Amino acid sequence: METSESNSPIIPNSGNSIALSTPVWPTIDGPLGLTEDESLSYARKFYHFGFALLPLLWAVNCFYFWPVLRHSRAFPRLRRYVVASAVGFSVFAVLLSSWALTFAIGGEHLLGSVWDKLVMYNLADRLGLTGWS
Repeated sequence: METSESNSPIIPNSGNSIALSTPVWPTIDGPLGLTEDESLSYARKFYHFGFALLPLLWAVNCFYFWPVLRHSRAFPRLRRYVVASAVGFSVFAVLLSSWALTFAIGGEHLLGSVWDKLVMYNLADRLGLTGWS
């Protein structure tokens, strides 16, 4: 029995283990990227600055730390900020899309007389900034 075991090739992590699905690096650029401690600092900054009317940073956070977002058990300290950024950007995208579609599809038919006060293309006329009025 011992001879047959010693002749068989040893394949590390050949079973169904979490080691195969856990990324080694928290960023998408692998070994060229940041360490886990630096990544935590950047993820936290991107998350907090996303609340300062810069929700695009939430999308950058999700993209740059994609391995953290994809693997649920990897980098638990980072995952909190990356998942929160994904939720924040999703909410922002839904709100922005619904606002844009309301104005694009509904327009004057949906908003009635308030439409003239909300649209920006006649703002210069209302403020007297055009030279032809």
